[in-house]
Amino acid sequence: MPQIIPYLWFDTQAEDAAKFYVATFKNSKIDDISRYSDAGPGPAGLAMTVRFTLDGQEIMALNGTQPVSVQGQPPVSLLATCETQEEVDRLWDELSEGGKTIQCGWLVDKFGITWNIVPEGIGELLGSDDSERQQRAMKAMMQMVKLDINEMRRAYEGVPS
Repeated sequence: MPQIIPYLWFDTQAEDAAKFYVATFKNSKIDDISRYSDAGPGPAGLAMTVRFTLDGQEIMALNGTQPVSVQGQPPVSLLATCETQEEVDRLWDELSEGGKTIQCGWLVDKFGITWNIVPEGIGELLGSDDSERQQRAMKAMMQMVKLDINEMRRAYEGVPS
């Protein structure tokens, strides 16, 4: 069975991005950096690929020009599921610094990577068989930028915040 590795495309910032992510997530490290030579196609010395591990997940970053510039689409998006609200808050604060927050737990970091930062337990609320509760949780989530599992649980239960 093949291993699935998220592949991140950058113009020139793959090494800086990998270092930032490794500093942000515990149990993370840079595994390997290969660099362009005089043969190109990138500038000699620039990281061509950076293989790194974020808390056990291997990721590859590439400095290239395709598909980053294709129709303004993000080069990839990543999902980070957090055990606690404190972890959601920490990752949100660190990853959104210098970037842009969106809605429903989505943000774009300072390197242009799109993240969805979600708390554990969200699936049970949004996937509930009780449609009234599920709809209250969904409505609460749709009004949030950074997700707050406690507020979503209150909405799910029908308790005013």
